[in-house]
Amino acid sequence: MKLRTLVCAAAAVLITACSQEPDVVTDADNEFRWGDLGEKTVVVNYFAEWCAPCLRELPELNEFNQHKAKDVELVGVSFDPMSNAELAELKQRHGIEFQLALMEPAPKFPFQRPQMLPATYVIKPDGSVKGPLMGEQDLESLENAVNSH
Repeated sequence: MKLRTLVCAAAAVLITACSQEPDVVTDADNEFRWGDLGEKTVVVNYFAEWCAPCLRELPELNEFNQHKAKDVELVGVSFDPMSNAELAELKQRHGIEFQLALMEPAPKFPFQRPQMLPATYVIKPDGSVKGPLMGEQDLESLENAVNSH
């Protein structure tokens, strides 16, 4: 009986380990696992509604999202905790055209939460992180960050 319990427990651990949970889920139904990006580069931008520079850079982020390469993803992250419904309202209110990280389930990133905003990070396919790029970003600075080695 003990052997059966031990085998069942081991099987449960293995199944759980193999069904790796995503680190981030977005409102566009994309899932990211930082250890398994394939060929993707992910640009992560932290913003807040009360942050004037964050709001000023939104048109540049929207433009970057429209012109980015197919192997690049842009993900916005709310600095302030909010429900997924509140996040959807914020996205519509500010005309955000790129995907946002859902707050439920809580996203996990391979870097510390920034202390100042706006803050942008670039996660390369090999898992290396560039950033934070502090302050307002524009199309050129984002493209340079993505294309630099």
